[in-house]
Amino acid sequence: MMKLILRPACCALAIGVAFVAPGCRLKPYQARRQIDRGRQLLQQDDLEAALAAFQEAARLDPRLAVAHSNQGRIYRRLGDYDHAIRAFVEAIRRDSRSFDDTLNLAHLYHFTNRIKEAIQAYLRAIELKPNDADALLNLGVCYQQAGDFEQAAQRFQQAIALDDSQPHAFVNLGVALDAQQKYYEAVRAYKDALERDSHQPIVLVNLAQTYMNLDRHKLARQTLAQAIAMDPRLPSAHEALGYCLFKTREFSAAQHAYEGALALDPKSPRAHAGLGSINMIYYIEDKSQLDRRDRALEHWHRSLELNPNQPRIQSLIAQYSTPTKDPEGELLKPDRGR
Repeated sequence: MMKLILRPACCALAIGVAFVAPGCRLKPYQARRQIDRGRQLLQQDDLEAALAAFQEAARLDPRLAVAHSNQGRIYRRLGDYDHAIRAFVEAIRRDSRSFDDTLNLAHLYHFTNRIKEAIQAYLRAIELKPNDADALLNLGVCYQQAGDFEQAAQRFQQAIALDDSQPHAFVNLGVALDAQQKYYEAVRAYKDALERDSHQPIVLVNLAQTYMNLDRHKLARQTLAQAIAMDPRLPSAHEALGYCLFKTREFSAAQHAYEGALALDPKSPRAHAGLGSINMIYYIEDKSQLDRRDRALEHWHRSLELNPNQPRIQSLIAQYSTPTKDPEGELLKPDRGR
């Protein structure tokens, strides 16, 4: 009776001796050759040819995570972020323990403003490598962008515990703490950042803003003077100085500071809003100055054109057409949206 022999798809039978068909053995070998070739082409900066080599490697052996991750790196360099994301997703499917691919995917999600996906990818990266300070710092930035300042502060603190040499970690921590109205802690964080790098005018601006939140306007003014001395062309420093002077009712000096901010950055919504408030106060004090009223409204409208999400400015425009008992008091109310 003839025996029925079941043969594997890529095997052949020869007179009672089984052997693996050459094609089965060659494909992984050929795929590795393509990986090596792709790496050599990358060193030569021939991105298109290298990409083709890694694509061929993935076709020959789809299990090779490295073929997909290298495609992701090339697509990222070419600015094709959607294909880069898909490539890193494929790489992770084949090697779920790859920290580098997971981190690269998180960076791409973050760069393309897919914050929820970025948070999940950074969380997975931290699972794989809990002591990576940069991953923790980036995760904190994502939480901050998502408006979760408590989680952001926690991640910044974890990153600092691993590496307290990076000034920007303390700066981000200060922003997160200030947003939670933990002003004294924010001051400490900004000062820690300045101790590590004293030449940071934007950090001085942030510190001054926190001082203003604490009604320490004199100290805020001194801090802003330092920032302007360090970088006279920093628009945010002049704008913040204008606000500080406005809050202490030094309207002429505040107007000068706001105008200086607009000279450096004509698209500053805060500077336009501030000038609008100052001009309206002058009009309220002397109703004959109709030009002040018109200038105030125009500055407020320009501010809204630049940033429509300003309910307080919208309210002030509406309030002007409906006189209030204390219009000047309305203008001097703290702007909690700063």
